[in-house]
Formats: sequence, structure tokens, C-alpha cells
Amino acid sequence: MTSVISRLAGAGAVSLLLASCAMPVGGRPAGPVTVPATNPHPGIGDQAGLDRWVMSFRPRALAAGIQPATFDRAMAIARYNPEVIRLDGHQAEFTKPVWEYLDGAVSESRITTGRQKAAQLSSTLASIESRYGVPREVVLAVWGMESNFGANRGRMQIIPSLATLAYDGRRSGFFEEQLVAALRIIQAGDVDAAHMVGSWAGAMGHTQFMPTSFLTHAVDFNRDGRRDIWSDDPTDALASTAAYLARSGWQRGVPWAVEVRLPAGFDFGQVGKAVRKPGAQWAAMGVSRIGGGALPGFTGSILAPTGARGPAFLISENFRAISQYNNSDSYVLGVGVLSDRIAGRAGVQAAWPRGDAQLTGPQRSEIQRRLNALGYDAGEVDGKFGSRTTEAIKAFQRARGVVPDGYATPALLALLRQ
Repeated sequence: MTSVISRLAGAGAVSLLLASCAMPVGGRPAGPVTVPATNPHPGIGDQAGLDRWVMSFRPRALAAGIQPATFDRAMAIARYNPEVIRLDGHQAEFTKPVWEYLDGAVSESRITTGRQKAAQLSSTLASIESRYGVPREVVLAVWGMESNFGANRGRMQIIPSLATLAYDGRRSGFFEEQLVAALRIIQAGDVDAAHMVGSWAGAMGHTQFMPTSFLTHAVDFNRDGRRDIWSDDPTDALASTAAYLARSGWQRGVPWAVEVRLPAGFDFGQVGKAVRKPGAQWAAMGVSRIGGGALPGFTGSILAPTGARGPAFLISENFRAISQYNNSDSYVLGVGVLSDRIAGRAGVQAAWPRGDAQLTGPQRSEIQRRLNALGYDAGEVDGKFGSRTTEAIKAFQRARGVVPDGYATPALLALLRQ
């Protein structure tokens, strides 16, 4: 920690260093580490503040099992980076509609590249699929979504980014946990601090693993002694992604979803991930498969991202497994549809309501605020519509005699304002 100590000269560096050297007996972790909020005013930090924070963080890292030499070597490159604080605080004013998101996620260039990668890596993908049961096209789709098949893995050093965010970010506890995990990865010998690179928020490698996810799911598939998700060889990253999905409940031989047609007058109270029925029960309710054929036999839920005016899907447990990777329904649809297209299957067949005016972030927050004021529990007013907000919208729509499809539009906001 020579670089940090020199920057702290004259500021009690010696006493800070001595205090930071305390370790439990035997050098083992003393138990769960309580992570305090380190900066009550995020976004106003500087290098001197980060240096002091690193010294105060050292005993917590050592108590969590990080060896002093590992900590000192890795944290020697910690530098305050205001850009990651700016990015962490950035909130988009508009939420991209699902069809616009899919237009980018499932572009023709991405489909073409995915098919090329499927051919180039056929043997490796076959082995991964055999081991974990996750179809190669799904693994390829995650790769395409996360880093455009390795082209955009990120070049920022992870240790400085995580240190900055743990010291000066809005979610200091979360990023301190990620920083400890990153140090454990370095300590295990999978990568060194200089070559541990990725995105500004700590996501790493071809399929953008956060450090804690890496520790839980990464595998050394090519058996070279390292779980290497950073190099140009994507083998370990692709296998680690398949392992992640398998451990998240992936079911062999079951599609992630099938597109369906809902009958006229369908009860939209049955739509949503909380309602699960076998395919035969959905068929008995008049739900049919787009393109013909019987509904699959798996137990699943109906998802209608744009309500009664757009496509609907019968989603399986594999949809939920992908959501463990990223909990956005749009993201999971992107992975699913891209995987279908890579494999030569059709994309979404029903038309999206592309002519609908889109809500701004403040308008979405207003909907939540007004629903809460009327006694419908929409949850936190944050402009993000999860299942809680959707169910509140449905309840309001039902009370007002409109189709309770949970789809938020400017017309819904106008109704709430009445």
C-alpha cells in the first residue's frame, strides 16, 4: 500500500496502517461483515477521501478472508474515478418501449453474428450444452446481449471502479461486497488486478459477470487452471453462463416461451407471472399457439408486455431462469427472441402497438403516486413498473370498467387524473 500511504503522509497514515492490520486469530474471517454507508453525500468525493477509505476498508477486507499481500497489491491501483459516479447517478428520462428495445437486441447483424459464432464454436457449444442442458442458442444470445459476442467487454479496471463506488456511490454496501468478491477472485489466481477489466459498474468479461456471481457460478471449462472470462477465448465465459442458468432452474428440453393468441374476452386477471397453469389448462381457456400446433405441456404463465394490444407469451420456468441473470422482462424477451432467431426459428409474430405514445419517467412516477393515493398499492414511486405496480394498475382498471391488462399509457394517466 505504499502509494496510498505516501498520499496520506502527514494525515495519520502510520496509525491508520497499524489499525488496519488487525486480523482474527488464525487469519480466518470473523463472520459476516457489516457494511456501513461510507459517504452520506455521494458524488462529492476525491482521491484523498478514497485513500482514507481504502485504509479504513482494509481491516474489513482482511476479516472477510483477503490476505494482506493480496489487498495491498490490488488496492495499490485504486484511483478515484468521478466518471463512474456520474454514470451511477444517471437516470434516463424516458423508458424505452419493449418493441424498440427488441429492435436493437434482435438486430439482423446480431442474428447473423450469432449464427456465425454457432458455426465457429460448434464443438465447444455442443460440450457446454451436453454438460449443463442449456441450448447453445440461449448461451449465444446472452453473449450477444451482454457484450455483442465479446466485442464490448469493457476496458475499465474493476478495482478502481468498485473502490470508487464503494467509497462514494449511492449503493456503497453493494459495491463493497463486490469489491471483496473481486479481491477473492484475484487471490484465487484467476486474474490479476491489472487485467481484471470490464464495465464501469464492475460487470466483467464476455457475459458480464459481477464478481459475486463469478464466485458462485464461474467454471474452468477448458481446464487450464483459471476461470478466465476476460481473454479472447470465450469458452469459460460461455460455460459459466450455462452453469449460471442451470443452477437457476433451467429445465432441459423446455422452450423459454411460446408466443400465443388470447381469445376475445380473455380474463386479464389470469395474466402475470404469479399465475401458473399447465399448457392443457391454458388451452381449455381458449389460449392457442401462434403458428398452430398444440401448446407445450409445461406449467407456465401468460405474459403480455403491452396488454391487450400486443403479443402474448406462455413463459416457462426457463424464462424465470434467464431473469435470474437480469430481472428485466424486456431483457429476457431479448435473450429468448434472439436465441430463437439464431436457431432459425421465427421471431415475434403479433404486431406491437408501435403507434402508442410513450410515458416519460416523471409520468410513470405520477401514475404510481396517484395509484398509491387512491389506495392501490403501487409500491415505491420510482418510475419502474414491476409486478406490484402492474397489479395496482389492473385493480384500478377493473374498478373503472376498462380492460384490466396492466398496460400503462397516457390514457391511463388521464383516467387517474380525473
